Amino acid sequence: MKILVSALEHSANIHLGEVIKRLPPSVEIDGIFSAELGKPVIDMRSLAIMGIGDAIGKIPFFFKLADQMVDLAKNCDKVLLMDSSGFNLPLAKKIKKRYPHKEIIYYILPQAWAWRRSRIDKLVKYCDKLCSILPFEKEYYPLNAPIEYVGHPLLDELKYFKQEISTDIKKVAFLPGSRKREILSLMPIFKELKDKLTDVESILAIPPFFSKNDIDLLYGDTKGFTVTKDAHKAIYDSDFAFICSGTATLEASLIGTPFILTYIASNFDYMIAKKVLHIDKIGLANIFFSYLKNRDMHPELIQESVNTQNLLKLYNSYEREKFLKDSKELRNYLQHGSAKRVADIILHQ
Repeated sequence: MKILVSALEHSANIHLGEVIKRLPPSVEIDGIFSAELGKPVIDMRSLAIMGIGDAIGKIPFFFKLADQMVDLAKNCDKVLLMDSSGFNLPLAKKIKKRYPHKEIIYYILPQAWAWRRSRIDKLVKYCDKLCSILPFEKEYYPLNAPIEYVGHPLLDELKYFKQEISTDIKKVAFLPGSRKREILSLMPIFKELKDKLTDVESILAIPPFFSKNDIDLLYGDTKGFTVTKDAHKAIYDSDFAFICSGTATLEASLIGTPFILTYIASNFDYMIAKKVLHIDKIGLANIFFSYLKNRDMHPELIQESVNTQNLLKLYNSYEREKFLKDSKELRNYLQHGSAKRVADIILHQ
């Protein structure tokens, strides 16, 4: 069996790696993914996009790439699309138009429940299997939609979960994100904050795929930090964390390490999110808890509110025991990992 894969995001490739572990060696993959997982037509790490402006500039390149993927689909048995709806949803349409009987599986669905719900109709029309990682997501789809909650990938990937909260805060983790703009925006504030927290060990988590040159350019002087490339362990080993909006906030929510979400976007991107997309919560754990308890699980600081004073205030008043209780409830809500079920869907008709 040969599968055409389109996985443009770093997180999607981590999830893809877990699925591949559960597939027999006879299954081949082709398409767009990390070079660590095989031999892609293009390594997804070369596709990094910084904000909406950057995305617009790369539109011609992505049109050509989509056409190349459609050609590759001819010799593949099935298609697996992961996240990145701006590229993958039009790709699904093109493949289905040329090969009407080619099975298309979409794993890590676009957040159509939050905004642009018109995408739901397209997903149902062009995809044969929809693998949801959010328990409530199915409610937004038609009753006959081929959608199934398969579990959440982080429950496959996380190896550490806290069962209790330490009395004292001895270690604090700083995760300023994986995109250049995020890191450049947050590092000056995190450095200032680190200097204020003189009685703790400050751990700085850096993405494993960054080169030394990337690190020097983006982080500058990291003196005073204990630097690590293992984000999961950094979160687990720490008693508290300051984390840029993204997958790491949900990881911390599941692991059980209390944290504050921080996010500083470009003015243009923030305007789009606020005025056009009407997004009022950023953290996935908070979105889950709005369904579960009609409240937030953790604080979020956005744009100008991200400063040392506000971060310290929240840090000093944090109800850490309550957070751990919520963390255990969140794990129960998500039930199990998703990789095994997705592998089963790929292997069977």
